[in-house]
Amino acid sequence: MTTTAAHPRFAEALRELGLDQLHTRVRRFPEATRTAAEAAAAIGCELSQICKSLIFAADGVPVLVLMDGASRVDLELVRRELGARKVTRVAADVVRETTGYAIGGVPPFGHRTRTRVLADRKLLAHDIVWAAAGNPHVVFPMAPGDLVEHADATLVDVREHTA
Repeated sequence: MTTTAAHPRFAEALRELGLDQLHTRVRRFPEATRTAAEAAAAIGCELSQICKSLIFAADGVPVLVLMDGASRVDLELVRRELGARKVTRVAADVVRETTGYAIGGVPPFGHRTRTRVLADRKLLAHDIVWAAAGNPHVVFPMAPGDLVEHADATLVDVREHTA
């Protein structure tokens, strides 16, 4: 593991948000941390301490959902939260077009386009969560409340609940 700069677009977002100090906390791993399980294993943290940045389409409009790595998004709860008729998963090209990043490296903020952002409340269960910093090899830590604030996210309960 080495420390290195985040994706240039994300590095610029950190500067714009006054978060330059985060550059020293960004970690790069030789193996990809594309999935939450890969990231948790590389970092040595709990799966639920990973913040996944997932793009969906609500009535065709992209929306970002921030979810802990141990949970799945309940599309029906997202639909209800947004008052949408239909919420669907999107293709990889839509993720890249909307955010400017590839799947597995999408950070919680610093995207190419502005989208509505929902953050599942379970992220707040930890003191620190880890999120992608713009590519599948790079992650950064942040207090979840700060992450939600910088992502301009609305706190919601949209994770699947298993019976």
